[in-house]
Amino acid sequence: MSATIPVYQLASLSEAESGPKAVFFLGPNSAASHLPIDRPYRSNYYKIGLCRQGSARLKANLETYDIGPNSLMVLSPYVIKQWAFMSDDFDALSIFFTRDFISASSSLNPDTFSFFERDARHVVQLPPTQASSIAAVLVAIEQKYDAPHAYREEILRSLIHILLHEIAPVYSQQSVAGNAMRTRSQLIAAEFKQLVSTHYATERSLTYYAGKLCITPKHLAETVKEATGKRALEWLAEAVLLEAHVLLQNPALTIGQIADTLHFADQSAFGRFFRKEIGVSPATYRQRL
Repeated sequence: MSATIPVYQLASLSEAESGPKAVFFLGPNSAASHLPIDRPYRSNYYKIGLCRQGSARLKANLETYDIGPNSLMVLSPYVIKQWAFMSDDFDALSIFFTRDFISASSSLNPDTFSFFERDARHVVQLPPTQASSIAAVLVAIEQKYDAPHAYREEILRSLIHILLHEIAPVYSQQSVAGNAMRTRSQLIAAEFKQLVSTHYATERSLTYYAGKLCITPKHLAETVKEATGKRALEWLAEAVLLEAHVLLQNPALTIGQIADTLHFADQSAFGRFFRKEIGVSPATYRQRL
């Protein structure tokens, strides 16, 4: 499916003609991106960022994250992203890179890091000491990114390797602590949303997800509603709509092709679903983009 979905290329983040196109650093002195990131999108790059001041709200797949100082952002190409809000004083250090760039001259695969998994928590709040440690590596990357050097790409690659391995234990510690504080209902709801993120296009019955979780559909529905405040079917609809919004941004795809991609019986069934949830037809929504 993802091959038909438009993605933002890393090179589109900067209008500069010079510099490596497989890695990009975004800091306070960088030119602002003109990409419409307030609408759902995917990308061909990974991102690691640390907020230093200001605030933002990020929607990543089915989760919404409020970002503030010392928030660590870790995003992979698999995640549908949307920046719903960003304050005027928002300031972050961010490094973007492609898989080919980071894997060159080594066997390192960014997908082996748990924080780049599709179902990972994409924003974590760091204590000041850990945030300072991550910021120090990002500042070093910024300095090397801006400095001409015969081996600039090799130096940047090595520093990003260090950054990845600095984040790994921090993220693991955060995940263990977070899971220890979750109730049984919250854990079931989290597992349900992870399954939905993977199977929403082909599986839309609670029976399927309840079977995967070894509980009854009734228990699943009650648990998700209790833990999240939203019905399980609402989570499923939201996942499908999120994908539909991304697909509708691609003018090369017809409404019928989008309906097929999302495994609706036909274009009319997709249209009824979309109008019920959004209030307008897919064609009208596309015209407004």
